[in-house]
Amino acid sequence: MATASDDLVVVTGMSGAGRSTAAKVLEDLGYFVIDNIPPQLVPELVRLIRAEETGNSRIAVVVDVRSRWFFTALRGALEDLVASGQRLRLLFLEASDDVLVRRQEAVRRPHPLQGTGRLLDGILREREMLADLRGGADVIIDTSDLNVHQLAERVLTAFSDDGEVRLTATVMSFGFKYGIPVDADLVVDMRFLPNPYWDPALRPHSGLDDDVREYVTGQPDAQAFLDGYERVLQTMTAGYLREGKRFVTVAVGCTGGKHRSVAMSEALAQRLRDAGVPTLVVHRDLGRE
Repeated sequence: MATASDDLVVVTGMSGAGRSTAAKVLEDLGYFVIDNIPPQLVPELVRLIRAEETGNSRIAVVVDVRSRWFFTALRGALEDLVASGQRLRLLFLEASDDVLVRRQEAVRRPHPLQGTGRLLDGILREREMLADLRGGADVIIDTSDLNVHQLAERVLTAFSDDGEVRLTATVMSFGFKYGIPVDADLVVDMRFLPNPYWDPALRPHSGLDDDVREYVTGQPDAQAFLDGYERVLQTMTAGYLREGKRFVTVAVGCTGGKHRSVAMSEALAQRLRDAGVPTLVVHRDLGRE
């Protein structure tokens, strides 16, 4: 029977979305990492490692569609592990179709599900095959706009563990005109606040600059929102932990992702840190205009 600190992370997701980078980060965190294993072997492999290791062991397995028809057995294998008492977290990595196409073309390798069709055909088949797993993932990271260092930081935030079971958070600012982040658990809209864009003195600056930050957070509605949403997140934190969810992404949006969402993301993240929630801030669209 696995104990609470015997952690198992299953890494899966789209080909080209960064599974190898995530696996390297987990290895650096002390996980025993196995890449591209048939799903049916995962429970037996975990038992073997547990039997050989002294003390508690953290294991990460990378399972994806490279195992072809074996991949369909993954859900059953994971259910068997959970039924045995294994604490398990599923990390799902994805990216937009156009980004995946560019990455696959850059490495000059066919997609594992492409067959005789186009590269995009393989990507679409893979996305359909992974839909159920994505829906049940504990951590979803969209790597479309992340470099390897930013992805590594996201994985570190999610899986660094000092032994205490607690929630970790990512607060992500974004611009609605560029689309809502697909890996967001919660989305909040800052377009109810006055827009610094219409002030010529503030327009060139961002929510990281003092003048914009003070303008945005100085609005009475801004403080009312932060007070109320902090209470909401405190309630949700307790519920998330009770249900076994340990990572949450809060997406904070405004029109362009430069002023209001950036300032309010920083303010919200600070409140979470003050409440003891390890929090990473990501400004997805800052500098994109």
